Amino acid sequence: MTETAARRQLRSELAHWRGAIAQLADLDAVAAPQAWAELEDYLRFRLRERLLSSIRTLEAEGAALAVHLDSSERPEQARTALLQLRRRYLAVEATVEWYGDAVQQRTTPRLGAVLRGLDTIAVDAMEAILRPLGIETPPALTYPDKGLGAAVLRAGIRLWDRGGLSPVAAIKITRHNLAHPTALVHETTHQVAHLCGWNAELRDVLRSVVAPRSVVLASLWSTWATEIAADVGAFALAGWSPVPALANVVDGTTSAVHRLRPGDPHPPSWIRVMFNVQLCRSWFGPSGPWSDLADAWQARHDPRASNDPDAQIAAASIPLLASIADACTRRSFKSFGGRPLNAIADPNRVSPSALQELRRTSADSLLTSTFLARNESLRILALLTSDQPLDPAAATARTARLHDWLARLAPLPLPRAV
Repeated sequence: MTETAARRQLRSELAHWRGAIAQLADLDAVAAPQAWAELEDYLRFRLRERLLSSIRTLEAEGAALAVHLDSSERPEQARTALLQLRRRYLAVEATVEWYGDAVQQRTTPRLGAVLRGLDTIAVDAMEAILRPLGIETPPALTYPDKGLGAAVLRAGIRLWDRGGLSPVAAIKITRHNLAHPTALVHETTHQVAHLCGWNAELRDVLRSVVAPRSVVLASLWSTWATEIAADVGAFALAGWSPVPALANVVDGTTSAVHRLRPGDPHPPSWIRVMFNVQLCRSWFGPSGPWSDLADAWQARHDPRASNDPDAQIAAASIPLLASIADACTRRSFKSFGGRPLNAIADPNRVSPSALQELRRTSADSLLTSTFLARNESLRILALLTSDQPLDPAAATARTARLHDWLARLAPLPLPRAV
């Protein structure tokens, strides 16, 4: 191939990728305008600006490559740069499409309004702990997706395009748990624990609490610190309510709920559920709806009835649960300014009795008051999800009540009481 033909071919290929970049810049083609409009203004601006920044960088690279191609005496050098531009494009495209898919879920007005309400709840949950610590709360973008468990793409982590940091905490809510979205608070605590440095500190505390009984157990529990932190944060902010939702997600066969997975930061399901039950017992007393859950899991998956080594880890952990729960919620941490978690997020505020008192004193205004919506959103969420309907009709009615409230919560940019 002659140099002229090679240069002409490169110009054609570069034109293709520069055209693709130009198409990518039309964010309204990635997610419909009405879906973008369902985001709060500050969230929409921050997210779009982050995506457009990466696209503008690509556009500049493409323009520079065009100049280089015209001036270079060796077209093969331009081809190396073109292949690099293509790789960069694919990384930016992956980022844009990922966020676009999350935003596009809001095209349906009803779902869009519910997700906006969940965005608000997510920010409230983070702010409840971060605000007393003087740490800025990032915006949140919630989106529904398939599967069993929720997830978070934390604000501040580097994205696939390597062009900058995630501008928002993007939180997946599973479709089946849109009716019981308390996993949201678990995921926001992941963000909080990362920002305030609690994970590393809790890892050391778990090791110190468990080590007197077993060095092996201490090593295991310390590796679960990030998930323990998230579960404890969800409990402190929403009480008992996240526990049945968690149990629904992590249940399985007896061998599965006791299985230790090397490298997995999640405790085995049985240990995790029983630890959450112990949090309820520690703060709310031995009797409550958590008692039925504990009895059912004990009957189904009693680790003391198995010779499986993984089940024996669970059995050996039983005597430790009370001291671990106490350390997580009542011990002072530097991460919390030398205070215990309960001094910032007091579980007593979301005890069953406290939530019923909120229901009694609020009466008919519970779900209509803008003041309560902006000052008690987490407690109202806990209240609306704390019962366990026993038939589909009751579950459907509860979901409708919750979603109606979430849809009204979203457009309320009112200041909280000080």
